[in-house]
Amino acid sequence: MLSSGLTLIFSMMGVLNFAHASFYMVGAYIAYSLVGIMGFWMALLFAPLAVGVLGAGFERLALRRVHKFGHVPELLITFGLSYVVLELVQLIWGRTAVTFTPPALLEGSALTIVSRAQEGMSLVLGKASPEVCAVANCSTFPATKAFMMLVALLMLLALWLLLTRTRVGLIIQASLTHPEMVEALGHNVPRVLMLVFGSGCALAGLAGVIGGITFVTEPNMAAFIGAIIFVVVVVGGIGSLAGAFVGSIVVGLLQTLPLTINGSLATLLGSLGFTVTQATPGYPLLRLTMAEVAPILPYLLMVLILIFRPKGLLGTRED
Repeated sequence: MLSSGLTLIFSMMGVLNFAHASFYMVGAYIAYSLVGIMGFWMALLFAPLAVGVLGAGFERLALRRVHKFGHVPELLITFGLSYVVLELVQLIWGRTAVTFTPPALLEGSALTIVSRAQEGMSLVLGKASPEVCAVANCSTFPATKAFMMLVALLMLLALWLLLTRTRVGLIIQASLTHPEMVEALGHNVPRVLMLVFGSGCALAGLAGVIGGITFVTEPNMAAFIGAIIFVVVVVGGIGSLAGAFVGSIVVGLLQTLPLTINGSLATLLGSLGFTVTQATPGYPLLRLTMAEVAPILPYLLMVLILIFRPKGLLGTRED
């Protein structure tokens, strides 16, 4: 969800927004404050709108003034914004985590995977009964994560339809490649870019609302998610919505599948007939299990992508 908004901003404006994860955090905190006033579902609508307005205002008052000087000033001003947002969040909501619970509809499990020795695996909608889980192994999938997946797919589909099947999308794409011609046709290019930046921030705010009820809403949530989002965008291809989708899946698999593997390179070499002892060069590294190195695998993949395919898997931009 976050990579879609970041990709929208970069592909349409050429701006790599370092404060994107900060807008994600702001969306979670604004929704937390609005839930007590209007309920979760209305907060889900108004919190992203509020974040979008803040993003559009930042583009109009600050980012636009440095846009003409190139990418480095853009990176610096968005990087500085991330620190300002962090301090403001801590000043308003405090430094500790807040209790942001999901609505009743999203509490509990969306489905349960029931595994029986004789019958194999089966799916049960919702939470399986205690009687079933007493004679089988049950693994639940939270409803909040199922809702997150649904919204992410709908967001990707909506963005694709907007940019490829509507007149608005045509104007947005033309504003990037032929701004003079778009202005000659009577369109306000700076306003278009402001709306694009605000829309990307609104998507980050929407991700923040859902992430806030799924994970922990606290001031470090932006730093926790920010780095991996840039990995997703680089791996998938900067400027490609399809690349953001593919990159998200690849990075997600790299973060989760190795956690199920307890083996190491030493184990693999041992199964191939090699003897691995403490005297073997690199022995401490060889003993590291896949579960232990899982957090760095996405970053290693990003390095390989930058070396062998700098545009990413499905990237389109040259600059």
